[in-house]
Amino acid sequence: QVQLVESGGGFVQPGESLKLSCAASGKIFSINDMGWYRQAPGKQRELVASITSAGTTNYLDSVKGRFIISRDNAKNTVYLQMNSLKPEDTAVYYCNAHHRSTLWSPIGTSWGQGTQVTVSS
Repeated sequence: QVQLVESGGGFVQPGESLKLSCAASGKIFSINDMGWYRQAPGKQRELVASITSAGTTNYLDSVKGRFIISRDNAKNTVYLQMNSLKPEDTAVYYCNAHHRSTLWSPIGTSWGQGTQVTVSS
């Protein structure tokens, strides 16, 4: 069992910043790709940013240049620094991780509980 605990969401005005954190715990041999998704009311969940175990990153076009994803492998934690926030960034943000409990185990997937980010004037 692997648990992902998210924190850092909140209410901010346009142009301000937030930093989200997601810490993984449980039986973990390795964590491979990690990512942040978001879902706004009435919309599909979308991938915001991802990062591989080697540090390769990928971003949704609308957040490029504003958001930065990073990870601390020693802490099994992934972060999302969100700068210059816009009202359209308002959503519930979910952490996702792919992991193995042993070297020979199949890859499993876990999700965080979600953290609300609201950007409004």
